[in-house]
Amino acid sequence: MKNISINPELFVLGAGPGDPELITVKGYKLLQQADVILYDNLANKELLDLAPDTCEKIYVGKQPYGKNTPQEEIHEMIKHFAFTKGKVIRLKGGDPFIFGRGFEEIIYARANGIKTHFIPGITSMQASGFEDIPLTHRSISESVWMVTGTKKDGRLSADLELAIQSNATVVIYMGMKKLDEIAETYIAAGKGNIPAAIIQHASLPKQKSARGMVKDLSAIAESKQLTYPAIIIIGEVTGIIN
Repeated sequence: MKNISINPELFVLGAGPGDPELITVKGYKLLQQADVILYDNLANKELLDLAPDTCEKIYVGKQPYGKNTPQEEIHEMIKHFAFTKGKVIRLKGGDPFIFGRGFEEIIYARANGIKTHFIPGITSMQASGFEDIPLTHRSISESVWMVTGTKKDGRLSADLELAIQSNATVVIYMGMKKLDEIAETYIAAGKGNIPAAIIQHASLPKQKSARGMVKDLSAIAESKQLTYPAIIIIGEVTGIIN
C-alpha cells in the first residue's frame, strides 16, 4: 500500500461570540476540511457539525473557575494530532488573540515544526450591539479599553486604574468574580456613577443583560441572575438607549 504523507498544520480559528452563523466564511470552509478539531468550552458545538464524518472532535475546554484541560496538555495534543492526522483546527470562542491564549499555541506549534495559520473571530465585546450598546459613539466615546478581569495570578489587571482616567469605553473580560473589586476601584476614583452594563451569552438566544451604575455592579448582576460567561461594559455608551 502506498504511504500517504502527512503535512502537519495548525489552524487557530475564532468561533465568534456564540451564534454559529457569526463565524467567518473562511472558518466555515476550514471546518469542512478538518482532520481533527480541538474545541473550547465557549465554541458553539453546532460548528462541529460542519466537519467531515472522518474528523476527530476532542473537547479541551476550560470552564471558568471549574474543570479545565491544562494548557501543556493541549500543546501536546496539537503536536500529536498534527503529526498523526494532519490538519488540526484549534477552535476557540471569540477571537483567539483576545484573551484566548491562541498565540501561545502558535508559538508552540512553530517550535515543533508545525505550519500555523490564524483565522480571526468576532470577539464577545462586539456583540454589545445586540443590546444597543456601541463601543464608540461620536462625542461620547472615542476609544475602547479591553481589560482582563483575572490575570494569571488571579488578580484584577492594574490597567483598569489607567482606563478609569480616560473617557473611553471600558470592556472587562472574565470579571464576574471581581464585580465588587471593580466597583470599589471606580468608587475610589470618584467615578462610581458611570453607567455600566453586563451581557451574558452575547449573541445567543439565551442572551440576557442588565444595566445600572458601576458602583452597583453586584446588584446589577443579581437583578437578572447574571453569571459567566459575560462581559462587563463601563461607560456612557451603555446609557445612550435604555
